[in-house]
Amino acid sequence: MAMEEFNFINQEEEEEPVSPTGQYFTSSVISVSVIGVLELQVPIDDSQTETLIKHVFLPINPRFSSIMVKDKTGVKHWKKVEVKIKDHIYKPIFPEGKSVEFYDDCFTHYLSKLAMNQLPQSRPLWEIHIIKYPSKNAAGNVVFKLHHALGDGFSIMGALLSCLQRADNPQLPLTFPALMNQNMNTDDDHKGIFKNVTGIFNTVSDFGWSLLKSSVIEDDKSPIRSGEDGVEFRPITITTMTFSLDQIKKIKANLQMTVNGVICGVIFLGTRLYMQEVNNDENSANSTTALVLLNTRNIGGYKSVQEMVKTDEESQWGNQFAFIHVSLPHLTGKDSSNPLNFAHKAQEIIRRKKNSSAVILTGKLLDAVRRYRGPEATAKCIHSTLKNTSMTVSNVIGPVERVALANQPIKGMYFMVVGVPQNLTITMVSYMGNLRVAVGTENGLIDSHKYKSCVENAFDLMFKAAASASASASASAVTTPPPKNI
Repeated sequence: MAMEEFNFINQEEEEEPVSPTGQYFTSSVISVSVIGVLELQVPIDDSQTETLIKHVFLPINPRFSSIMVKDKTGVKHWKKVEVKIKDHIYKPIFPEGKSVEFYDDCFTHYLSKLAMNQLPQSRPLWEIHIIKYPSKNAAGNVVFKLHHALGDGFSIMGALLSCLQRADNPQLPLTFPALMNQNMNTDDDHKGIFKNVTGIFNTVSDFGWSLLKSSVIEDDKSPIRSGEDGVEFRPITITTMTFSLDQIKKIKANLQMTVNGVICGVIFLGTRLYMQEVNNDENSANSTTALVLLNTRNIGGYKSVQEMVKTDEESQWGNQFAFIHVSLPHLTGKDSSNPLNFAHKAQEIIRRKKNSSAVILTGKLLDAVRRYRGPEATAKCIHSTLKNTSMTVSNVIGPVERVALANQPIKGMYFMVVGVPQNLTITMVSYMGNLRVAVGTENGLIDSHKYKSCVENAFDLMFKAAASASASASASAVTTPPPKNI
């Protein structure tokens, strides 16, 4: 459908300009979307779908009822249109009378195809897919696909949460884990950065390294990175795994690090174990870099959507994130016998990266490129940054209590970022005391089942090592006699 066939509404209403990041993600170079999956505990009743979209989903933000248009100078704006809701709802039909395993495979293939398809820019940039067949994890799945130009993980999660209610009591507000679990940007990341020589040195070093990684220096080719062009257009498999937050916190207490430090250590260790297993230890010294995404909002938690879109506040809606380059530690024989040693190395790398303002300087550089060379040139820089690294790690927090969609309880949830020029993408969301980790892997390059097994094995190794270290410390405390009074 051509844009001129749309019925534009509120013609006199001032159009909202598309944010710089929104322009990057809808350029000719890169197009990034977010897939969010809600796993229902009971068979789906979709009788209220259109009503909920019209009265709950669309009012969340004007962008959900808008398309991008260019003015005479080529600058993109959001233009409100009349939404044809049925054009945004998909209900796939699979063969009847098959097993749960069959439908689970169908769902996996459906997500893979959905990840490859581009959202048409001739209509508002979102879709909802209702899969009414059971899978191994759910009685049915509701899948949201939203373009990253609409907002980042924080604002999109805030929007989706506005469509949900607490299953036990819809009148009560949702609650969330402590803010320290929200993102990697913890430990007073930017406080007093320039107050010490170490911070200044790290800033210069990290900023220079980021420039090189975004332009000329690529990660080595490995079992998780092909180094080829066009990987963003290839089929992927999305697999998930679940870890107990209580167990993560026990590891955290033993290692004296953040929850995110623990899970990054697990992901990095699992990745190295996979590389080692696939190529028989030939990749233990490979240069492998992860882009760890940071939420840059200076807030204390989720706000209501009404608060997020207020223009008189520091803008909370939209794309407000940055990233740091984190080199995966090399896997040594010592790490195999003591996986906590590997976790400490990963934590130290992340901590050192935080003791700099490279993130801020990189953001200012991208803004300067946009102003002087335009959003297309900036999009090329972002594409190069992603392509030259091996993986991306991002996370958001979810509710503590069980939630429901139209009184239908949600058993689990996860999300995946698609359309990025990388062979491996890791995302995480907390929900009901668990951390759901989703892994996007390129078909034919990465064995998704083996990778999942390696990450789960890394978690088990780290948890057992932490429990053993804690037990040893307790035994030592018991057997050591108290000091005598002098």
